[in-house]
Amino acid sequence: MISQSKDGEIVAKMALRNGWNAVRGSSSKGGMKALKKMITHLKENKLAAHIVDGPNGPSGIVKPGIIHLAHATNAVIVPFSVSADKAWYFNSWDKFLLPKPFSKVILRFGDMIKFDSVKDREIFEKQRMRLEEIMLPSLKV
Repeated sequence: MISQSKDGEIVAKMALRNGWNAVRGSSSKGGMKALKKMITHLKENKLAAHIVDGPNGPSGIVKPGIIHLAHATNAVIVPFSVSADKAWYFNSWDKFLLPKPFSKVILRFGDMIKFDSVKDREIFEKQRMRLEEIMLPSLKV
């Protein structure tokens, strides 16, 4: 799921060029419709990616959509982050990164995380906070 922002448009175009089906939406615009598409897509294709701190931040705060997606599809979450040795950083809340041509780009993958589907809001929030804790070192810019 990629936001409908200008930054998101760049990411969506790169995703499409690399064989990903970009679902556009976010917590602030078109989120429920996009989440439903993501659930269908994940059930069919067994693979999805989701930018977890949303289109407006704050940086490092994991939004609940990724947990809802995992619950709805019984999927594991594999945290990953991207860095580059040479990049342009946008003047935005998340310091959006665009690797410069010929730069070394590194994808870091974490361990699989399995969250049991829950109805209790407190347990759900603990799951969200646990994912945030795991991802925080790569979410903070």
